[in-house]
Amino acid sequence: MNKREISRRGFLKAATAVAAAPYVITSTALGNAETPPASERITLGHIGVGNRGGSLLGGFLNCSGAQCVATADAYTSRREARATAIKGKAYADFRELLARDDIDAVVVATPDHWHVPIAIAAARAGKDAYVEKPLGVTIEEDLICRKVFTENQRIFQYGTQQRSSRHCRFGCELVHSGRIGEVQKIEVIAPNGGAGGSTTEVPVPPDLDYNMWVGPAPMKPFTADRCKPPGTYWIFDYSIGYLGGWGAHPLDIMVWGSDADISGPVVLEGTGVIPTEGLYDTVYNWDIKGTLGKVDFTFKPGGDSTKFIGTEGWVQVRRGGITAEPASLLQSKIGPDDVNLQNSPRQDQNFIDSVKSRKPAVSPLDHAVRSDLISLLSDIVVRTGRKITWDPKKEVIVGDDEAAKMAKARPMREPWTL
Repeated sequence: MNKREISRRGFLKAATAVAAAPYVITSTALGNAETPPASERITLGHIGVGNRGGSLLGGFLNCSGAQCVATADAYTSRREARATAIKGKAYADFRELLARDDIDAVVVATPDHWHVPIAIAAARAGKDAYVEKPLGVTIEEDLICRKVFTENQRIFQYGTQQRSSRHCRFGCELVHSGRIGEVQKIEVIAPNGGAGGSTTEVPVPPDLDYNMWVGPAPMKPFTADRCKPPGTYWIFDYSIGYLGGWGAHPLDIMVWGSDADISGPVVLEGTGVIPTEGLYDTVYNWDIKGTLGKVDFTFKPGGDSTKFIGTEGWVQVRRGGITAEPASLLQSKIGPDDVNLQNSPRQDQNFIDSVKSRKPAVSPLDHAVRSDLISLLSDIVVRTGRKITWDPKKEVIVGDDEAAKMAKARPMREPWTL
């Protein structure tokens, strides 16, 4: 029995119980030409409703077949304001939201260190999940997340958004369809991180449940820069910085356009800066190079693009557009005999449609793990100062015990576990 059948049965049971009493069936419940009836809508709980989470909430409110019914956030004002706006319920503890049988799926837009723990809890609670990038803060976290979603047969959508851009899809289709010949090199560029951040302890705002915000991470004194960008991205307790937080975008396009990263051993080396003063301590000014199977690879800061270089030309995909050499590649057509990637005009609507159909979303979890892996390995390269080799078949770091330990899940503060 699937969740929709259970939901419908519960609806009918409730309707029978009140049959003897006067009641009014609203037009909202019945649906109309544009809005499906309540029993056929995907109900959503939104966990993390700050700037990014609020933007996602606005998008899902405009999705066909979706209904946003609950919010959870460590900030009282955020969760209550968003809940009021959707006429839903606000929760201080996301676990109470996950316990609701009437919620089909969740949208997770918390700080990075919460992404995997909440996603895993959601899958075990029988919920599908749309999860913002990056995925996890360690390789083992990502692998456990994939295992749990597979075991529980849950739909996952990675919130990188670019796969719903026509030019990104077209660029990757050109590569897969052999228009640039055999891929020889991939160059990935992402925005840079930085140093700084106040280390002076200040009182926790009364609006914030700081204990819940920190969650599984180590408890540290609250400072003015800790719980807001860029601190939420540039503090190692909560993230690996823009290596993952921004790297997720162009690395995801790399994975969508090529299987080089799973074609053979991934060998990476390079340098980077780790701040020694101030609050921020994630890697910036990184310079990573190596090979993905037989394909040369570079990963640097300073922009946001993925460039595929082949034996017969190149294609470079950016958030804002696409360029190629020869330029005539951009006028070519992708035919039925070429590689046609999934067409998804909207990432949020694609997730809702996937939850209904039970078919994989455009940004599935196995691809999220692959792209996240490159940024996590890059972080290990910088922190060890050594060349790192990853076996994509066995999914282990080879020949370096210290580096392999860094791939393990981090200790989690009680009572949190994976």
